[in-house]
Amino acid sequence: MQNYQDQEFLEYVIKMLVDNPDDVKVNRQVDEMGVLLTLDVNAADMGKVIGRSGNTAKAIRILLRVVGMKNNARVNLKINEPAGGSRMGGMGMTSSSMSMGGGEQGAASKSVDEALEDLRL
Repeated sequence: MQNYQDQEFLEYVIKMLVDNPDDVKVNRQVDEMGVLLTLDVNAADMGKVIGRSGNTAKAIRILLRVVGMKNNARVNLKINEPAGGSRMGGMGMTSSSMSMGGGEQGAASKSVDEALEDLRL
C-alpha cells in the first residue's frame, strides 16, 4: 500500500494558511532522488505560502523533511509560479526559492505585498 502522508500533510498545512483552499493542488512524483511534491496555489495566496524572506516556505520544507525521515524518504517541495505571475516573464518557470528582495514590481509582487500586509495583524 502506498504511503502518501507527506502529500496529505502538505495539503493540510497549505489549506490552513491560504484564503483559497479549493485552489490548492499538490502533485506527488517519486523517482530515484526521492519524493517531489509540486505545489500550486492561487496567485493571491503566494505571499502567505512563501512568507517574509521565504521563511514560511523554508519552515514547510523542514517539516516535510521530518515527515520524509519518518518514512525513510527524501521529500522535496517545488512551489509553482501562478499563471499570470510577473517573475520570469510568465514563461511557466517555477520558483522553489523566491527572493523577496527588490525584484520586478509587477502584479505578482503587488499581491505578495498585499498578502504580507494582511499578515501584520
